[in-house]
Amino acid sequence: MRSALPQCEPAQLPACGSPARWGWLQQLRNQPELDPEPWLLALENGSLSIAPDLLAVLAERLDPLAQLRLLRWWRQQPDPDPGLPSQVLRQRDGASAAWLLQQLAPGPAALGQAVALALLPLLGHQRQVAAWPVLLSWMGAPIATPLRRAALEGVARGLSVWPRHQLVAGLSALAGDLDPQLAAPAVDLLARLPGARRALVPLRRRRLDPQVAERLGRRLAATPVQPLLLVVHGRAGGQLPAELVALAAELECRRGAPVRLQALSAAAPAAASELLQPGQVLGLVPLLLLPGGHVRHDLPAIVRHWSAFARVQHWPFLGAWPCWQAALAKELAGLATQDARPLLLHHPLEGPLAARYLTTLERRTGAHCVATPYSAKHLAELKLTLAAPALAAPALALALAANRLTDQLAEQVGPPLLQRPGLRQLLLAELEALP
Repeated sequence: MRSALPQCEPAQLPACGSPARWGWLQQLRNQPELDPEPWLLALENGSLSIAPDLLAVLAERLDPLAQLRLLRWWRQQPDPDPGLPSQVLRQRDGASAAWLLQQLAPGPAALGQAVALALLPLLGHQRQVAAWPVLLSWMGAPIATPLRRAALEGVARGLSVWPRHQLVAGLSALAGDLDPQLAAPAVDLLARLPGARRALVPLRRRRLDPQVAERLGRRLAATPVQPLLLVVHGRAGGQLPAELVALAAELECRRGAPVRLQALSAAAPAAASELLQPGQVLGLVPLLLLPGGHVRHDLPAIVRHWSAFARVQHWPFLGAWPCWQAALAKELAGLATQDARPLLLHHPLEGPLAARYLTTLERRTGAHCVATPYSAKHLAELKLTLAAPALAAPALALALAANRLTDQLAEQVGPPLLQRPGLRQLLLAELEALP
């Protein structure tokens, strides 16, 4: 029967450089139970100095309360060893996270550089959402680059817990920093996020350091991109308006992956072999502006059809996108007059869903939605009405591409939405950024 190992006491520790020290520390490590109290007391009263080899052994045996006690002792030292906190803080616990937050929240003016460099990455490692604004403030402060990089390392360690919208905004801003040592890692972190293209693609329109721009190109090239199927109304017989064909061609060039159009008025969809390779995911985007019968009935059937060939990731219809509604509101604001709200002419809709949508659209765009049947008689009457000098309200057709409404009322409502530069550029940017 093996005898119990004798207890090791701080006073027995051989001095640094002693041949007996390594074996003694191994014996300390092998103790079945180690009471940290004598060791912490010896450190606190100055009878024991901490050394890397001793710390490597003790750190394995400290519970969260003992960790925090050792950190507090470390913080009180006149010249604290910057390597100690990372060795000690091996566990995530609320008390340690709160202590780190307390140390760093006052900002750079309250801490020495060595202490801040040691603590900033550990604050992120604790993965507490409350740490995000502190790390963000350090990351963007006008301070030495090593401190900002330490804050960025903290962001990297807790990447998945930070508020996504704020995280993308903060890293995107940092990607344009004049210091490539900060900008390049920011691009790398954006590339690690789910759906990274949505964060990376807008950076291509920013002025970046040449090295950072090259890195961005590599990250985008390594980011998988899906073929896209754009579902559109089309014209009689499946004819596609020129602006939609041009949109798909430019989008395919930007994305480096196939982009096809499927017109609801066409007899049959495109062949799957023209669009898909084995194992690919298909992105299906309905470029439809209203929740009418096409969205509620035809679209589910189209999704079922393509699901036989690939896993389909389908997006809401375009008219429901908040960014599209905001862009539409901006376009309408350019038409508004002091005398009347602009009119938004749309295809007639039925049902409570349509009514709710139109009410929301009016509230978000500031326009007055007017149902407009496409019959020749109605369009002729509307043309006369809109041309009347007494009517002060300008009108805009809720039509993505040329159709009977824009053909007949071109002088009164102007070009369709895709022929308006602001709306076209927004749609291109949003579609380019899709996975």
